[in-house]
Amino acid sequence: MKNKKLIIAVILAFLGLLILSDGVFIVTETNQVIVTQFGKPVGSAITDPGLHFKTPLIQKANVFEKRWLEWNGDANQIPTKDKKFIWIDTYARWRISDPLVFFQRVRDERGAHSRIDDIVDGETRNAIANYDLIEIVRSSNRDFELSEELSFLQDASNIPEIFTGRKKIEEMILKNSSEITPQFGVELIDVRIMRINYVDEVQRKVFDRMIAERQRIAAKYRSEGDGKSAEIRGQKEKELKRIQSEAYRQAQEIKGEADAQAARIYADAYNLDPEFYSFIKTLETYSVTIDSSATFLLTTDSEYLKYIKGIK
Repeated sequence: MKNKKLIIAVILAFLGLLILSDGVFIVTETNQVIVTQFGKPVGSAITDPGLHFKTPLIQKANVFEKRWLEWNGDANQIPTKDKKFIWIDTYARWRISDPLVFFQRVRDERGAHSRIDDIVDGETRNAIANYDLIEIVRSSNRDFELSEELSFLQDASNIPEIFTGRKKIEEMILKNSSEITPQFGVELIDVRIMRINYVDEVQRKVFDRMIAERQRIAAKYRSEGDGKSAEIRGQKEKELKRIQSEAYRQAQEIKGEADAQAARIYADAYNLDPEFYSFIKTLETYSVTIDSSATFLLTTDSEYLKYIKGIK
């Protein structure tokens, strides 16, 4: 009997503890709470951090973020005023400004994202359709700094003047969207265009044009390189011929001076003893012209034989 009472007491204590714990909730500095009873809000939002109480088992604490949250939209294909079809990606930063209205209108963050999708995408579509592509891409009339590789884009003097610009268009989207979102308990602080791109068909044409232009520039560089190469080779050949010509001239001068020096030495030697010089030169001639197979037909008074005839 005592054991049975003990078990009942433990069960009652556990149930009491469970009920007590369900009646207490904590609100942090990053959260805010709406208390509901049978699905309907009770009182106003609780935003002060600390320990709070509610009716156990009957009431429920619905916790919402107090911090700024992010929203990234899906890419949309939108035509501009000048009939250019482009893809637009947008993103936004938002927070729950009125938890009670937020809970009543959208329930949770997923519902809020759905509403922001409709609002921001709709305002983006309206804004983009009212401006030319150049206004959406550029934010100011700052001069283009086009290199030769980008000169194919267009003449800078023909670029239309920017009256609104991307930044002001983003501000316009934010202003129009933020006027609608408070009815859902949502505050928008920032809306930006994250990416702009052509649709696939136009993109391929742009890429083809860019490829053709790069090929033209490459061909130009190759042509200039070939011309410079030919110029360098021509200079090399010209310099080579100049060096060879100068070397040939110097060689001929040296050779001429050597021949003149040799002739002068021969002349000096001849003048010292003409008879001996004639004898030496004749012997040199014999050594060059006479061998075992040589045959000569000469007259007896030939100068060639004068020293041979004198041998006894």
